[in-house]
Amino acid sequence: MTRCAFIIDHALPPGLVANTAAALSMTLGKLRPDLVGCDLQDADGIGHPGITTIVMPILVSDAEGLRALHRQAADREAEGLGVVGMTDIAQRARSYDDYSRRLAATRQEDLRYLGLCLHGPAALVRSLTGSLPLLK
Repeated sequence: MTRCAFIIDHALPPGLVANTAAALSMTLGKLRPDLVGCDLQDADGIGHPGITTIVMPILVSDAEGLRALHRQAADREAEGLGVVGMTDIAQRARSYDDYSRRLAATRQEDLRYLGLCLHGPAALVRSLTGSLPLLK
């Protein structure tokens, strides 16, 4: 069974929380189209594009917790865990080219994660996120 969890820096203002979750969701949809259901129709025959077929909790951590979680998750990728990160570099970039240049010039240890999306085997995702609180 596949599980997904978004972990967002609780210090972010609401707009950046929403933006971070949205950006991570788009990348997840690109990487895992199998997690998006088929298009549907309502009783009036109006079409509705498919949405996620799994629960996607939004959890919170602090900046250091996100950094540590990213390291832990990256070490588990060989076990089928997928990791998507949203950094402050991405959030501040004026274009994708700007993001590409800034990211290429930044060492891993200097990245500040605003949010992560972990996806993969349910037990593995839970083992890394089970103690984190839900966004409220």
